[in-house]
Amino acid sequence: MSRSDLPSQTCTIARAVAQVGDEWTLLIVREMFLRTRRFDDFLRLTGMSSHLLSLRLKKLEAQGLIRREPYSERPPRHEYRLTEKGRDLWTVIIALKQWGDRWLSAEDTPLQIVHKTCGQVTKPQMTCPDCGEPIEAHDAEARLSQPFELERQAARRAP
Repeated sequence: MSRSDLPSQTCTIARAVAQVGDEWTLLIVREMFLRTRRFDDFLRLTGMSSHLLSLRLKKLEAQGLIRREPYSERPPRHEYRLTEKGRDLWTVIIALKQWGDRWLSAEDTPLQIVHKTCGQVTKPQMTCPDCGEPIEAHDAEARLSQPFELERQAARRAP
Protein backbone atom coordinates (compact mmCIF):
# COMPACT_ATOMS: atom_id res chain seq x y z
CA MET A 1 0.00 0.00 0.00
CA SER A 2 1.24 3.47 -0.80
CA ARG A 3 0.33 6.81 0.75
CA SER A 4 -1.89 7.52 -2.27
CA ASP A 5 -4.01 4.47 -1.31
CA LEU A 6 -4.85 5.81 2.17
CA PRO A 7 -7.86 7.98 1.19
CA SER A 8 -9.63 4.95 -0.32
CA GLN A 9 -9.13 2.62 2.66
CA THR A 10 -12.08 1.37 4.69
CA CYS A 11 -10.33 2.29 7.93
CA THR A 12 -11.14 5.84 9.00
CA ILE A 13 -7.77 6.06 10.78
CA ALA A 14 -6.01 5.54 7.45
CA ARG A 15 -8.24 8.13 5.78
CA ALA A 16 -7.64 10.62 8.61
CA VAL A 17 -3.87 10.11 8.34
CA ALA A 18 -4.15 10.91 4.63
CA GLN A 19 -5.64 14.28 5.54
CA VAL A 20 -3.72 15.38 8.63
CA GLY A 21 -0.94 12.84 9.15
CA ASP A 22 2.15 14.84 8.27
CA GLU A 23 4.14 16.82 10.83
CA TRP A 24 3.65 20.22 9.19
CA THR A 25 -0.12 19.89 9.05
CA LEU A 26 -0.26 18.92 12.72
CA LEU A 27 1.94 21.90 13.65
CA ILE A 28 -0.38 24.24 11.74
CA VAL A 29 -3.37 22.78 13.61
CA ARG A 30 -1.48 23.13 16.92
CA GLU A 31 -0.83 26.79 16.12
CA MET A 32 -4.47 27.35 15.24
CA PHE A 33 -5.49 26.01 18.66
CA LEU A 34 -2.97 28.47 20.13
CA ARG A 35 -4.85 31.24 18.26
CA THR A 36 -2.37 31.78 15.46
CA ARG A 37 -4.36 33.14 12.50
CA ARG A 38 -2.03 34.86 10.02
CA PHE A 39 0.35 33.49 7.40
CA ASP A 40 3.43 35.35 8.64
CA ASP A 41 2.83 34.15 12.19
CA PHE A 42 2.54 30.53 11.00
CA LEU A 43 5.86 31.00 9.17
CA ARG A 44 7.65 32.28 12.26
CA LEU A 45 6.10 29.87 14.75
CA THR A 46 6.46 26.65 12.74
CA GLY A 47 9.68 27.32 10.83
CA MET A 48 8.07 26.13 7.60
CA SER A 49 8.97 27.53 4.21
CA SER A 50 6.36 29.87 2.74
CA HIS A 51 5.83 27.50 -0.20
CA LEU A 52 5.16 24.50 2.05
CA LEU A 53 2.93 26.53 4.37
CA SER A 54 0.91 27.80 1.42
CA LEU A 55 0.44 24.24 0.13
CA ARG A 56 -0.65 22.92 3.53
CA LEU A 57 -3.08 25.78 4.16
CA LYS A 58 -4.67 25.26 0.72
CA LYS A 59 -4.98 21.53 1.42
CA LEU A 60 -6.56 22.13 4.84
CA GLU A 61 -9.00 24.59 3.28
CA ALA A 62 -9.90 22.19 0.45
CA GLN A 63 -10.56 19.46 3.01
CA GLY A 64 -12.86 21.73 5.00
CA LEU A 65 -10.65 21.87 8.11
CA ILE A 66 -10.00 25.61 7.93
CA ARG A 67 -11.54 28.64 6.26
CA ARG A 68 -9.97 31.88 5.06
CA GLU A 69 -11.35 35.20 6.21
CA PRO A 70 -10.17 38.52 4.75
CA TYR A 71 -8.76 41.04 7.21
CA SER A 72 -7.20 43.50 4.73
CA GLU A 73 -8.24 44.57 1.24
CA ARG A 74 -5.07 46.51 0.37
CA PRO A 75 -2.99 44.49 0.24
CA PRO A 76 -5.32 41.49 0.18
CA ARG A 77 -4.66 39.46 3.36
CA HIS A 78 -6.48 36.59 5.04
CA GLU A 79 -6.70 35.00 8.45
CA TYR A 80 -7.24 31.28 8.86
CA ARG A 81 -9.86 29.84 11.19
CA LEU A 82 -10.66 26.28 12.16
CA THR A 83 -14.01 24.96 11.01
CA GLU A 84 -16.06 22.56 13.12
CA LYS A 85 -14.26 19.72 11.34
CA GLY A 86 -10.91 21.29 12.23
CA ARG A 87 -11.90 21.96 15.85
CA ASP A 88 -12.69 18.26 16.18
CA LEU A 89 -8.92 17.65 15.93
CA TRP A 90 -8.50 19.10 19.43
CA THR A 91 -8.52 15.66 21.05
CA VAL A 92 -5.86 14.48 18.58
CA ILE A 93 -3.60 17.44 19.40
CA ILE A 94 -4.14 16.96 23.14
CA ALA A 95 -3.39 13.23 22.87
CA LEU A 96 -0.11 14.02 21.05
CA LYS A 97 0.73 16.69 23.63
CA GLN A 98 0.16 14.33 26.54
CA TRP A 99 2.16 11.54 24.88
CA GLY A 100 4.99 13.98 24.17
CA ASP A 101 4.90 15.28 27.75
CA ARG A 102 5.23 11.73 29.07
CA TRP A 103 7.82 10.33 26.68
CA LEU A 104 9.73 13.27 25.18
CA SER A 105 9.85 16.03 27.77
CA ALA A 106 12.91 16.28 29.99
CA GLU A 107 11.29 18.95 32.14
CA ASP A 108 7.84 20.25 32.97
CA THR A 109 5.32 20.38 30.17
CA PRO A 110 5.85 23.40 27.90
CA LEU A 111 2.09 23.86 27.64
CA GLN A 112 -0.59 23.45 30.28
CA ILE A 113 -4.29 22.99 29.59
CA VAL A 114 -6.51 25.01 31.93
CA HIS A 115 -10.19 24.14 32.28
CA LYS A 116 -11.99 27.48 31.78
CA THR A 117 -14.93 26.52 34.00
CA CYS A 118 -12.95 25.78 37.18
CA GLY A 119 -9.60 27.42 36.37
CA GLN A 120 -7.59 24.29 37.16
CA VAL A 121 -4.72 22.83 35.14
CA THR A 122 -6.01 19.57 33.72
CA LYS A 123 -4.97 16.55 31.69
CA PRO A 124 -8.01 15.66 29.59
CA GLN A 125 -8.81 11.97 29.49
CA MET A 126 -11.00 9.71 27.43
CA THR A 127 -14.10 8.45 29.23
CA CYS A 128 -16.96 6.18 28.31
CA PRO A 129 -20.00 8.32 27.44
CA ASP A 130 -22.35 5.68 28.91
CA CYS A 131 -20.79 4.90 32.31
CA GLY A 132 -18.35 7.82 32.71
CA GLU A 133 -15.39 5.56 33.50
CA PRO A 134 -11.95 6.44 32.10
CA ILE A 135 -10.90 4.32 29.12
CA GLU A 136 -7.35 3.15 28.42
CA ALA A 137 -6.27 0.77 25.64
CA HIS A 138 -6.55 -2.27 27.94
CA ASP A 139 -10.17 -1.31 28.82
CA ALA A 140 -11.41 -1.54 25.23
CA GLU A 141 -11.53 -3.99 22.37
CA ALA A 142 -11.74 -3.31 18.67
CA ARG A 143 -14.61 -4.77 16.65
CA LEU A 144 -13.94 -4.59 12.94
CA SER A 145 -16.68 -4.02 10.39
CA GLN A 146 -17.05 -6.74 7.78
CA PRO A 147 -15.69 -4.53 4.96
CA PHE A 148 -12.63 -3.64 7.06
CA GLU A 149 -12.01 -7.28 8.00
CA LEU A 150 -12.27 -8.29 4.34
CA GLU A 151 -9.86 -5.53 3.33
CA ARG A 152 -7.36 -6.71 5.98
CA GLN A 153 -7.66 -10.32 4.81
CA ALA A 154 -7.04 -9.28 1.21
CA ALA A 155 -3.96 -7.26 2.31
CA ARG A 156 -2.58 -10.30 4.14
CA ARG A 157 -2.91 -12.40 0.96
CA ALA A 158 -1.31 -9.77 -1.27
CA PRO A 159 2.27 -10.41 -2.43
